[in-house]
Amino acid sequence: MTIRLTVALCLVVVLSTDSASGSYPKAQNVTWKSTNFKTFLTWEPEPSADYSYTVEFSAVGRDKQRSPHCTRSSKTDCDLSSFLTDLKACYKADVISTPPLGASSDLTEFPYSSSTRFCPYQETDLGRPEFKLEVNGNKRSTTLYVTDPLTAVFKDGRQLNLRDIFADELQYKVTYRRNQSTGKKTQVSKTNVIEVTNLDKGESYCFNIQAYIPGRDISKQYGALSVTQCSDKGEEYSAVVIAAAIFLILLLLGVIITVTVICCKRRKKALGSKKEGLPLRDV
Repeated sequence: MTIRLTVALCLVVVLSTDSASGSYPKAQNVTWKSTNFKTFLTWEPEPSADYSYTVEFSAVGRDKQRSPHCTRSSKTDCDLSSFLTDLKACYKADVISTPPLGASSDLTEFPYSSSTRFCPYQETDLGRPEFKLEVNGNKRSTTLYVTDPLTAVFKDGRQLNLRDIFADELQYKVTYRRNQSTGKKTQVSKTNVIEVTNLDKGESYCFNIQAYIPGRDISKQYGALSVTQCSDKGEEYSAVVIAAAIFLILLLLGVIITVTVICCKRRKKALGSKKEGLPLRDV
């Protein structure tokens, strides 16, 4: 009797849930995706023509808001970058299954799925930086000049970069190796100009750089790796230049000597011809 009663109660709950949801299934896999504070809320599945999605979000402890671009929408993502203005706050969002645009429903409450908490300052992924390298004159060190990645944050009409937001918390980790070698070394710098020293003279080295914020959770400390850049083999390049310079000097000397010899021969020949043409003097 108890088992039958339990089954009956379960059926009542299921039926009442289906009735409340109508033809509006809940969103699944509601996820935050954010890089350099460009932040999207994503979910599944794509809706049919019978329903749409509406996103509500708020900083924890504050009133909920809606984005006009994510209200009764057929999309499965919502760009909330411009709304998450307090970067150090934490946010939550609901994806609500609603009637399609222009339609109405007798339901007073619509099914929804909630996101996990998202804190931009601590959780946005760090994009890969760009850099230029310069082999120093001693051929034993290389200087890397890093450009801070831009973010989706604007202030007073100016687009901010990672350094503008994280200030001294932002560091850069350099990973480098000798070209064609698998052995790697690392170096951390607090500045954007990084000198890598004690390199083998005349060898080519390859470098990667990634943003690094040590105060974050370990899974969010490191950003994406930059594109690999390798230096030229300075000594080999210098040897080629020196050899070419020596060759040009020798060639120039050869031309000068040849022209000088030809000119001397012509001058002697001209003088000889001139002497033969003169009349003999009386003794």
